[in-house]
Amino acid sequence: MDFLQRDTTAIAKDLLGVKIIYHDTHQTFTGYIVETEAYLGFDDKAAHGFNGKRTPKVASLYKQGGTIYAHVMHTHLLINFVTQQANIPEGVLIRAIEPEEGIETMSDRRGKTGYDITNGPGKWTKAFNIPRHIDGSRLNEGNLLIDTKNRKHPRSIEESGRIGIPNKGEWTYKSLRYTVKGNPYVSHLKKSAIIPPSETWK
Repeated sequence: MDFLQRDTTAIAKDLLGVKIIYHDTHQTFTGYIVETEAYLGFDDKAAHGFNGKRTPKVASLYKQGGTIYAHVMHTHLLINFVTQQANIPEGVLIRAIEPEEGIETMSDRRGKTGYDITNGPGKWTKAFNIPRHIDGSRLNEGNLLIDTKNRKHPRSIEESGRIGIPNKGEWTYKSLRYTVKGNPYVSHLKKSAIIPPSETWK
């Protein structure tokens, strides 16, 4: 996937349906991305790179597209893919996954069953056992990979405001969250909007 020559919103939409793979010490975990959020760097008041903010914690966000930017929020590890040339701090947050391989272990690890296993940005990273030190590494060069060939394609994509972004002016409401419409693994999805997972893909 091209993380350098396209705008971040296009990448965020194109990531929906991409297969994500993580190899830990004992097992491989896989799933399909069903929810993303775009963060647009210097001008985006909700982005960690807003106004060129640069601290050791966000250093990975300034690396070349294809770098993994991992950060902790409320004790949860969140995974972002950096999307532009070096020193342009834009990225895509991977918010939710439809799990495929390793579901039993994921369920044990989360202490949950069903859609709640991976329907949130901190939930799927815990289910997959993603470590904090993955921050700064590159996609497909270590234990975290994406497969753009053996992927799925959303039947329909919904755009909406990002979640948990209060008091950021217009950036609180911008439609920079992208979801596979009706997929039950999307976070904060109303029960009335849920359709069977197989029906959310082409």
